[in-house]
Amino acid sequence: MKKITLLFSVTLLFTTCILLAQETSKAKVPGEKNPDKFKQMYDLLATPNMYRTASGAPGPEYYQQRADYKIDIELDDKNTKLYGSETITYYNNAKESLDYLWMQLDQNQNSRKSLSPLVESNKTDPAASAQAFSRKYLEADFDGGFNIEYIKDANGKPMNYTINQTMMRIELQKPMKFGEKISFSIKWWYNINNYLLDGGRSGYEHFDKDGNNLYVLAQFYPRMAVYNDVEGWQNMQFWGSGEFALPFGNFEVNITVPADHILEATGTLLNRNEVFTAAQLARYAQAEKSFDNPVIVVTQAEAEAAEKGFSDKKKIWKFKAENVRDFGISTSRKFIYDAMAVKTGSTTAMAISLYPKEGNPLWEQYSTRMVAHTLKSYSSYTFDYPYPKAISINARDQGMEYPMICWNFGRPGADGKYTDDTKYGMLGVICHEVGHNYFPMIVNSDERQWTWMDEGLNSFMEFLAEATFDPKFPLRRGPAKNIVPYMSGDEKNLEPIMSNSESLRQFGNNAYGKPATALNILREIVMGHELFDYAFKTYANRWKFKHPTPEDFFRTMEDASAVDLDWFWRGWFYTTDANDIGIKEVKKYFVSNEPSKEVTEFLKTRRRRDTNPGPMVYMISDGSEDYKPEMNKPFKITDYKALDDYVTEHFTAEERSKLNEPKYFYQVTFDKPGALVMPILVELTFEDGTTENHVFPAQIWRMNDKEVNRTFATQKAITKIVVDPKLETADIDTSNNTWPKTEVKSKFD
Repeated sequence: MKKITLLFSVTLLFTTCILLAQETSKAKVPGEKNPDKFKQMYDLLATPNMYRTASGAPGPEYYQQRADYKIDIELDDKNTKLYGSETITYYNNAKESLDYLWMQLDQNQNSRKSLSPLVESNKTDPAASAQAFSRKYLEADFDGGFNIEYIKDANGKPMNYTINQTMMRIELQKPMKFGEKISFSIKWWYNINNYLLDGGRSGYEHFDKDGNNLYVLAQFYPRMAVYNDVEGWQNMQFWGSGEFALPFGNFEVNITVPADHILEATGTLLNRNEVFTAAQLARYAQAEKSFDNPVIVVTQAEAEAAEKGFSDKKKIWKFKAENVRDFGISTSRKFIYDAMAVKTGSTTAMAISLYPKEGNPLWEQYSTRMVAHTLKSYSSYTFDYPYPKAISINARDQGMEYPMICWNFGRPGADGKYTDDTKYGMLGVICHEVGHNYFPMIVNSDERQWTWMDEGLNSFMEFLAEATFDPKFPLRRGPAKNIVPYMSGDEKNLEPIMSNSESLRQFGNNAYGKPATALNILREIVMGHELFDYAFKTYANRWKFKHPTPEDFFRTMEDASAVDLDWFWRGWFYTTDANDIGIKEVKKYFVSNEPSKEVTEFLKTRRRRDTNPGPMVYMISDGSEDYKPEMNKPFKITDYKALDDYVTEHFTAEERSKLNEPKYFYQVTFDKPGALVMPILVELTFEDGTTENHVFPAQIWRMNDKEVNRTFATQKAITKIVVDPKLETADIDTSNNTWPKTEVKSKFD
């Protein structure tokens, strides 16, 4: 009984303490959220260490793994299958030992056993095409995914492995120590997906009219996952949105295809004289010397002849690529091929396009020129393009990137005509996908975790490149006004930029549009071109051919510019806050020789060390009870004895002639209904129609996050005041941005 009583007492005491703690906690809730939006980000960023320094640079202990590949693949064009074998040599540069290796099997997303389709909401469509209905309800799912025939060590002995959806673990007989390397071989095959029917970032497009296929082949081989200092193995499953995290290495790839195919791939083609005709070799040599205009290497007539042949013979195309993170291939007998040389600083590369006749005349006219322009533009902000080529492949409904090669949508109608939307859409996707060579193919961020680090940075660079390609280019992502519909949306449907790829409900806006806009604002409004460009180039060069994290980017941008940006990263990247700055009130002030009641009360409460400040000058607002209509006149020093006496006593006639003598005084109260901290951009319009612009740094809000005041002393009467006149800050509500609400003539007229 005593035990029961004691237990009850203890339980009662414990419960009472919890309730008291909860009540205390409730009482403290208003103060728990630190209102200081300028506090440093120590609570959000990973702690600097010897791998990644506080400056944002790689540390003295930074390391990264390496994976080299020797691959042989053969395309079965008739049965749309791919057969392959590879030998991988993996180098452990980490100080710790590895007990196993993880590999990516991204083709397994196409497997009938894939869980990817099961994690998506699936409604019943009120209407569907017969083909769509049949594929959804009647036909068996596409039978895709890797079929692994064997995995063997360097001695030919089978190795144990476990496949978990899109990841494969290879067990090691003994731990792999620092500085060691291991070689092993894999043989596999898979059915290639028709990506227009079955989806996917690669596969083939079928042309019903001539029976040909156009292949864009990627994720076609088992690939090593990244192991690093941040999270060990990056073995997050590939669900479809979060793209790829891969180590760098060297590739030797032999590709067997029908003899009448034209092919391009990552790396340097080693046997061009075996796969090109003599005429094509001569044209390519000409293209290597042409820096102004593309040269047609494989003509449309040659492509049209080839697409009728369906050769049973084979050709092997041999490629070698150094220091790349992945490998992509595109092949078809339908391809036209053009190329030109492009110089970026100290390097020269080939800009190349491959496209079927269905892409002309659009592709012949624009594609390679956009490839060359993209390389020049991106290199000017980052580093000279280090690879030997950049290739644009025309593939319907595609937009995907790999080292040196990418596939891009955009075709004219059957009559060869096209709209501006088609033209600029094609140019935009080419610029974007070619630009991915820089982010993330070289500045190798983790796409599986942080989509914005490649898509957002790349969309910003695309915006800069498009603006200089064509003054009429319809710029989508980057201009601040374009992100307003997203940022003003229901916050229940928004996530911070710093969210995992698979958690984004509005993928394009969040991962592409918002970070591109943020960087544009950072460059144009917060930092200025000189500071931003230097810091951005520093980041790109620090982390080229390495694996940066968000912290490395944030810290480098501050470290190289001496601009404190914690408030900016916190608001734009870690919250869903929106910007809304308005004009709450405008008061006109007039100088007076006599104090008003308001002034008298102000002087009583003001602490002064100097008890005898001398003659005073008083300011009376037009809303004060002491305001008199006769005060409504332009200010002159000589009208106010105390001020005139002071100026006469302290300045010579020459000095006095150089003094400013404003005629009008306006106190503007800016309020901030939005939670995001941003600079205040103000345009003043005067009675003669001239304008004057002011920029107040975001730090103006540091003492009061709700409203701030600024006094403008002007030579001319102000007739209009506008906040963010050029829509440069993504202000979600411009109805409060203008004073007066309806324009009226100045009182001073």
